Amino acid sequence: MSDAVLLALLSESVISVTQPAIRIDVVSDVVCPWCYIGKRHLEQALATWRANHADAPVEVRWHPFQLNPDLPPEGKDRRAYLEAKFGGPERAAAIYARVKAAGANAGLAMNFDAIKQQPNTLLAHALIAYAQSVEGGGGGRGDAVVERLFCAYFVAGEFVGDLNVLLRIAAGCGLDVDATRDVLQDDATLQQIAAQDAAVRQQGVSGVPFFVFNQRLALSGAQPPDVLLQTMREAASAA
Repeated sequence: MSDAVLLALLSESVISVTQPAIRIDVVSDVVCPWCYIGKRHLEQALATWRANHADAPVEVRWHPFQLNPDLPPEGKDRRAYLEAKFGGPERAAAIYARVKAAGANAGLAMNFDAIKQQPNTLLAHALIAYAQSVEGGGGGRGDAVVERLFCAYFVAGEFVGDLNVLLRIAAGCGLDVDATRDVLQDDATLQQIAAQDAAVRQQGVSGVPFFVFNQRLALSGAQPPDVLLQTMREAASAA
């Protein structure tokens, strides 16, 4: 993968053209538990960064990646999905026990047993993109939507492929419900989100979360907060 090409791709897909002291592009999926863990680790790193750089602006932008882009809109039975993916219920249970423990270490109480349906996440990514695009939205509103999507799926076990669930999340984050519905039902918008997902994948991103700092340095995986913080420092010093 060409880092230069990937960074250019991420640069083109965001709306803001300002270059803050720290800009972090996060490629993730809302049904990826490691992405939820990675978000918590990033928040810890950012808290330390802001404590030492109170006047330095920070921008976090979220970018789409679907772990399962071929799932139908109605999703798939979660148990059948996991058993097919991991080769049986025992192996799936063992893997998710480790993930749950990692989540607990990050302060997350994931309730995998509550998840009954594995969703297609195209609509969820369209909601995130819309939240970042509206006036006054920026990374803060996008972050709020991402957080609520993670919580809805991993804690409440909600089906985040459902339009009504997404509209409720949008309303809770201060988005206009009618405008959001129009966006999520717009074929051109959904095609654009799918194209962004495919383009990142074609550049070699095969796993998430994937972090890019100031369009210079990249990290893959739910890295510990200290690793994220060190990379932020390196990216800021190279700016």
